Amino acid sequence: MHPSIYAAQKPDHPAVIAAETGEVITYRQLDEASNRAAHLFRSHGLGHDDVVAFMLDNTPHYYGLTWGAQRSGLRYVCISSRLTQDETDYILENSGAKLLVVSASLASAAGKLKTRIERYVLDSATGGGDIAGYASWDDAVAVMPATPIADERAGIDMLYSSGTTGRPKGVKIPLPADPAIAQSSPMMMIAAGLFRFNADSVYLSPAPLYHAAPLRWSMTVHRMGGTIVLMAKLDPEAALAFIERYKVTCSQWVPTHFVRMLKLPDDVRTRYDLSTLNCAIHAAAPCPVPVKRAMIAWWGPVLEEYYAGSEGNGLTYIGSADWLRLADREGLGSVGKAVTGVLHIMAEDGESELGPRQEGGVYFESESVFEYHGDAEKTAASRTSRGWSTLGDVGWVDEDGYLFLTDRKSFMIISGGVNIYPQEIENHLVTHPLVADVAVIGGPHEEMGEEVIAVVQPVNMADAGDALRDDLIAYAREKLSGVKVPRRIDFMAELPRHDTGKLYKRLLRDRYWGK
Repeated sequence: MHPSIYAAQKPDHPAVIAAETGEVITYRQLDEASNRAAHLFRSHGLGHDDVVAFMLDNTPHYYGLTWGAQRSGLRYVCISSRLTQDETDYILENSGAKLLVVSASLASAAGKLKTRIERYVLDSATGGGDIAGYASWDDAVAVMPATPIADERAGIDMLYSSGTTGRPKGVKIPLPADPAIAQSSPMMMIAAGLFRFNADSVYLSPAPLYHAAPLRWSMTVHRMGGTIVLMAKLDPEAALAFIERYKVTCSQWVPTHFVRMLKLPDDVRTRYDLSTLNCAIHAAAPCPVPVKRAMIAWWGPVLEEYYAGSEGNGLTYIGSADWLRLADREGLGSVGKAVTGVLHIMAEDGESELGPRQEGGVYFESESVFEYHGDAEKTAASRTSRGWSTLGDVGWVDEDGYLFLTDRKSFMIISGGVNIYPQEIENHLVTHPLVADVAVIGGPHEEMGEEVIAVVQPVNMADAGDALRDDLIAYAREKLSGVKVPRRIDFMAELPRHDTGKLYKRLLRDRYWGK
């Protein structure tokens, strides 16, 4: 299905609601906006398989651009507003984008970009805002027809990693073989079968749309005729209020969102009626066991977890009941069994397959095809000789095929020849009542090669000091083996975390390694 179908069937049904303001875009308005965008793209000579880029805040008008690109057969690159000027220019040049649309609120960043392509500023969400060298998107599309272009063809996103460990890399997937813009998609089947999405769904999206999961799942809701409630940015209490106000039925989160909501005062957490919520999807990182247990106790068995990547090479899934059963048995949280693709755990050589409970690289055997745009070396490095592909994570499976993630291979610390994965340490320390966020990295050590460093964001920065440092060391020793206890604890007022919940560990590592 496709929003254009619902524009005909139920034109006045809300497609998007801006959570904070209540602004509504109906399916008719979304269809017209996407048609006008498609005509504007064609007016610039953009044809099938060309690339456009969007660098926007969360605005309900985002979808007019993405659906306009989708029905034009284009690739659309959604760029994080948190990247540096150099990283943004790199993405624009690497992707081959021929047109860029930015939010007026991003004038400072947009004005510094060096890449010279067609440029527009989207004024709708802010009431205006000129940027030198940028034309007004609103003025340009206003004169375009609201009817479909003559040569519609299904396009697709081309999303870039957030650059948490290095240069952002573009995930390039072939255009759909079926050119029909209203074709079904595997995500629709997963959404309906596992997450209970349907035409009556009201989906709360608290994360930035430039990230794969919020963008793709919310556009899947549009394919099914539901309503998106789009938050401009996450505020933990506001999210609870919006669930009650808009009678939200489904939503998507990352573990850091859960941590922030759980640390709200009890009277705030119990103030709102969350009874309409029947599905709370989460992904992006393994959730600390105590955090997920607390969320299930609070919201009920509605938490649905999956593991996947922008690459689309496979997906695992686990519901609340199975997660609790395995957490009770293993003391660890599983990310589920493979739903799409065949799961394999591979040895360091990338060719030898390991058995149950043996830790190694996580690979999927799948018919899905992807490449890292313009980087044949990275593409080749993600494959085995049999064509199985990895996202770079390490883990193991039990005898029933349930996957347990250890961490990302690139985050591994080698101290005195011992491999240490930060995730376990982070998952424990973040449950301390005075800790808001934590990152564990390896720093240089003359004797051991690397030492374990915990960079902690306290709930209250006034608590930062030797007393909290000593308390955290003691807290770590309660649960962790000696080699995993941080040798050093530093404090930061705010960790460099992406709005999607991913941490820019390379920025922290660079500070300690003098880069």
